[in-house]
Amino acid sequence: MAKIDVIKEFAQLGFTRLDGALKDLTEEQLDWKSCSEANTIRNVLTHLISEWYGFIPKIIAGDKDAEVKGVPEDYVGNKDLSLERLMEDYEKGKKHLLAMLDKVENSDLGKEMDWFMGKKQRGFYLMLGVSEIIHHEGQIAAIRGVNKRLNDN
Repeated sequence: MAKIDVIKEFAQLGFTRLDGALKDLTEEQLDWKSCSEANTIRNVLTHLISEWYGFIPKIIAGDKDAEVKGVPEDYVGNKDLSLERLMEDYEKGKKHLLAMLDKVENSDLGKEMDWFMGKKQRGFYLMLGVSEIIHHEGQIAAIRGVNKRLNDN
C-alpha cells in the first residue's frame, strides 16, 4: 500500500500537469465541443473540483455515506460560472485537497471501506480519487488539442 507521502506527491504531479493544461485557457475554450456529444472543459473541471469536496472527503472519513460539505448542487457544468471564478475555485480546491491529505495518517490507509469497487483499503480508494487529477488533465489536454488543431487549419 502506498504511503500518504507518495499519494501527496502523486497529487502534486497531477496538479503540475493540470496547471499546464489550464494555462492560458480562454472563456471560448471553456465550453467548446468538437461535436454535440463531446464533453467540455467546464464540465470536466467542475466535476473534478466537486470530487475534492465530495468523493475524497468520504474516502478520508472511511464512510461512503459521510456528510460532507460538497459543492452546490448546480455546480457541475454551471454555465454561469466565469473562467475567473472557476480558476479561483480550482486554486482553492487544490489547497483544500492538500490540507485534507496532510491530515491523513499512514495507519488510516490500511483501514477497509466497502464502496463501489467492493471492500478495499482506504489507501486504494484515496489513490483512485487522486488519480482523477491526471485522468481529467488528459481529457482537458485532449479537448484543447483538438480545438487547436481544428482552429489552426
